[in-house]
Amino acid sequence: MKYFLKFSLLLIILCFFLNKSFSQLSLSYYSTSLPKIGLGYNLSDRLWSELRLWSNTAIKDLTPELVFCDNIIKKDKHNVYLGLGGSVNSFKGLVIPIGIQFTPFEKIAKFSFHIEVMPTFDFENDINNQIIHGA
Repeated sequence: MKYFLKFSLLLIILCFFLNKSFSQLSLSYYSTSLPKIGLGYNLSDRLWSELRLWSNTAIKDLTPELVFCDNIIKKDKHNVYLGLGGSVNSFKGLVIPIGIQFTPFEKIAKFSFHIEVMPTFDFENDINNQIIHGA
């Protein structure tokens, strides 16, 4: 548990520095049964992409996932997005992230929380639904 808290604190601090230094880069952490980290890039005001790595697997099972998302609803305090992507290695298939990002702090406009539902269509197995939350 201590490792998880230290890791989470480090990711939050990195998010502040990345958002301050590079306005188009973002760092995220996804808390699920298989946690992952992501590095995102805003292509425009509405479109963004993110490379995510499943972080709870052995090195040989490291699973990268690339998604492209569109903010279909963009407000001051929240964004609703829909995307399409793919993953390889442990899961091989298509992913469809559907989520909401909300900014709870006015003074820290670049920091947000997110909740995401992501159906994963694994080519070798069955459909897997993930419910993800994080910062």
